[in-house]
Amino acid sequence: MKIDPNNPADLSAQIAAAIRDAIVSGKLIVGDRLPSEAELAEQFEVSRPTVREALKRLAAQSLIRTQRGAFGGAFVNRLSYADAHAQQITTSTLLLGMNDVSFDTACEARFAMERACAPLAAERRAPDHLATMRAEITRQGQPGLSDEAFCASDVAFHRALVDAAGNPVLSYQLAGAVEAMQPLMNMITFTARSREAIVALHSRIADAAEARDGAAVGAALEELEAYTRELARSVFAARHADRTPR
Repeated sequence: MKIDPNNPADLSAQIAAAIRDAIVSGKLIVGDRLPSEAELAEQFEVSRPTVREALKRLAAQSLIRTQRGAFGGAFVNRLSYADAHAQQITTSTLLLGMNDVSFDTACEARFAMERACAPLAAERRAPDHLATMRAEITRQGQPGLSDEAFCASDVAFHRALVDAAGNPVLSYQLAGAVEAMQPLMNMITFTARSREAIVALHSRIADAAEARDGAAVGAALEELEAYTRELARSVFAARHADRTPR
């Protein structure tokens, strides 16, 4: 494991990346004990505080765990699906929050991935998935439902559709799309959208899933994407008009 002292990237980030690559490649396996801080500092030719910061980065990603005592140290952790799922959401939220990804790019990716789930969701959906989608549709139609509650229900509806595909890898990849990108889209478009239009599209998706018609699920998602993009354009145009001097 090596780092480049001439690389403008933070040294602790480089060290964390080098150790992470060793874990991903299998050079370090679950349960392996990492060298001590002093040994790592000597190996990478950096200070111990720099090594300590790198280890904090790895611990924050649940890639290592620390243990105190005579037999303590830093050990390669067994990353659980729940940990990975949460990290995916956090990373996507940060990227979107820092405006590193445009609305159109996020929207394109989010719906492209969900449409990939449509045939599997229609084929494999269980009664519980359908019940969840129907319950959220009913909730979305309730008068007096707050914008925050409507948005949360929107996310829950799409999460149920994704989970219906029965593929944990797809669920992981879509964690950021549904649970980070969807709230962002809701936040931007909620003032302009028609709840009735959203409920109608959700009902079509649920009906198609119940009928095991993956093509119809995908078609309804395409319409939802087009509607979302149209809303975003109108919102951004209105904001631009408000800021333009007259």
